[in-house]
Amino acid sequence: MMTETNVPPVEKVPAFHAPRILNLAASAWLTTASVGQWVFGFYIISFYGKSTAAGEFEKWNRVLPHGYVEGDWKGNLIVGLHVLLAAVIVIGGPLQLIPALRAQFPRFHRLLGRIYVTIAILVASAGLFMIWTRGGIGDSTQRISISIQAIYIISFAVLAIRCARSRQLEKHRRWALRLYMVVNGVWFFRVGLMFWILVNGGPAGFDRETFTGPFLTTLSILTYAIPLSLIILEMYFFAQKNQGKVFTIATSALILIFTVIMGIGIFGATMGMWLPRLK
Repeated sequence: MMTETNVPPVEKVPAFHAPRILNLAASAWLTTASVGQWVFGFYIISFYGKSTAAGEFEKWNRVLPHGYVEGDWKGNLIVGLHVLLAAVIVIGGPLQLIPALRAQFPRFHRLLGRIYVTIAILVASAGLFMIWTRGGIGDSTQRISISIQAIYIISFAVLAIRCARSRQLEKHRRWALRLYMVVNGVWFFRVGLMFWILVNGGPAGFDRETFTGPFLTTLSILTYAIPLSLIILEMYFFAQKNQGKVFTIATSALILIFTVIMGIGIFGATMGMWLPRLK
């Protein structure tokens, strides 16, 4: 007869660490996005800073159609501020998401956070002004999608501030991450476009001159109006909370797929758009 003391111990089988895989996937995404955004920020400062310092404002139009209009100093000022503040957004955004920086420099995190949400609202408002007053390439679907993005940005910024002030830190974290995703819509658009061009060996599904076509319409909707980045973020939140193995692994795989796509797009944008314009 086997007693309680002589029952052979059952060998424990290591649990499948789906949450750990999710964290690794998220870390890979954040690292890739941070590097890409810092390269983009360096490009913004170098290109626009150099042309502005030299008084060669017409060079803005190489990137932003009707970005500089002679005689319209108010509009030009708004465009210039929009570009400058956008550089702060893409450089400062990733710094807010690095856990070690938040833990070791909480005052810096709070200060940068206040600056970030304020600039996000200003950039969104200036973007609306530029889209509907300066014209440019692209169709009405792209303009409407970008306008919806601006509403997201302003709304999420207000909610992030409200939750921070009421010390609802977990809710603040989630709204801040949502804000980060929609604020970087233009960056995601550029990276997605360059991935598409590299995969197809050139422009496909759109006209280069008018910057219109089914692909750009779809990309603008999925980047601005119904952001895939926001959908995947919500999946990440759900996986963190519920930790179901199948859903967590599926979410991790999706994050990794988009990390690879983003990495290819960053490489294409850096080599095909940003660096050539600095020469």
